[in-house]
Amino acid sequence: MSSPPPNPAVTPPPPVWRGFVRGSLGTALAVAARAGGALVVNKLFAVYAPAGGLTLLAQFQNLMALLTTLPNDGVQVGLVTYLAPLRPGSRRYRVWVGAAVGLNAAALLAGAVVLASRGLFGWGWASLAAFLGGIALLTGQSLLGAALLAARQLRAYLTLSVLLAMLGTAAAAGALWLGWPLNRVLLAYLLGQGLAAGPALVLAARAGLLRHLNLAAPVSRLALRRLAQFLLMAGSTLLFGKAVDFGLRNYLLQAFGPARTDLWQAVAKLSDNYTMVFAAVMGSVFYPQLAALTGQPRAAQRYLWGVAALLAPGLAVGLGLLFAVRNWLLPLLFAPRLLGAEELLAPQLLGDWAKFLSWLFIFQLTARARTGPYVAVQAASAAVFGGLLAVLLPRLGLEGAVLAHAARYGLLLLACVGMQLRRKE
Repeated sequence: MSSPPPNPAVTPPPPVWRGFVRGSLGTALAVAARAGGALVVNKLFAVYAPAGGLTLLAQFQNLMALLTTLPNDGVQVGLVTYLAPLRPGSRRYRVWVGAAVGLNAAALLAGAVVLASRGLFGWGWASLAAFLGGIALLTGQSLLGAALLAARQLRAYLTLSVLLAMLGTAAAAGALWLGWPLNRVLLAYLLGQGLAAGPALVLAARAGLLRHLNLAAPVSRLALRRLAQFLLMAGSTLLFGKAVDFGLRNYLLQAFGPARTDLWQAVAKLSDNYTMVFAAVMGSVFYPQLAALTGQPRAAQRYLWGVAALLAPGLAVGLGLLFAVRNWLLPLLFAPRLLGAEELLAPQLLGDWAKFLSWLFIFQLTARARTGPYVAVQAASAAVFGGLLAVLLPRLGLEGAVLAHAARYGLLLLACVGMQLRRKE
């Protein structure tokens, strides 16, 4: 249903500097503001919440991710792919949007059923309803954000990202200042982010993306099947990524207690913040260009290797600088009591370097909708990680968690590079 790719004989490969670096610099400015908001939230919880508050914040954010991964990393990613070549308001455009709305609603309903059956941190029904309402608002704004991104409305998309961070940070800061209980602070943080759905609606309307939409129209089965491929890939990320992180954090809390687990969580939180920047740049600059080259395998490979050649040394320098200033950075971003986390930082940074580079190669599977290989990679990576944790955690304690992280992504990167080199032969 998408337009045919350009003729590879007449389409020159995109210049890496113009197509990736310049776009990344523009995107990074807005994403840096979003990461800054996350750092402020982390600092507030590290200083003003009780011991273990930073870990509980991360567990709550992980729970949010469990409910939003299927819509955000599945449906919305597929929606960008299929909406990009279409004119807003056209019949095919409306078909894809309608299918995306239906799949998002189904994913949210499934999440609501699971939460209602298992409970939410022992909270009552009112808190559960507020949590699900916030998740629904977040999903709505991410759907509108995907439409903005597909329409190349990058400025509006980045504005929305900044608003999302500002509203969540302001809500959490206000709740902590008022002395609310921790569960209400966490809900305020979620609902503050959810308020970004309002501006998202305004930005999408101004861009002309809501014309002629009729969500009561029948949903296309073909569109559902096409988007479901991306949903399956996101499901593997949910099962073999987010759920594994959630289980690991639960184990560490029980084995080492909240205060000591905060040391590991400080390192993981630092990683989460620069990972958010990297993922946003890749999602808005690298992935759309790679997806546009799916019909030109050689050009896609040249683009991928060109970006990898830029990122490998650049990431090494950036992560190395973080390690060099660790004694100053950790107390600044979190609290002096978490300075002991410096012992865990080197393996985490090394693992993140390998993780970011491996993502470049895995993005190919997403762009080409290779569901089977994508799920297989995620499952194998999670299985290796689980085996490493089983061996290292009992022997090395918290250090075993970060060493398992480094070994997991080091092996994944080697496998990705090996497979890519075989494709070049």
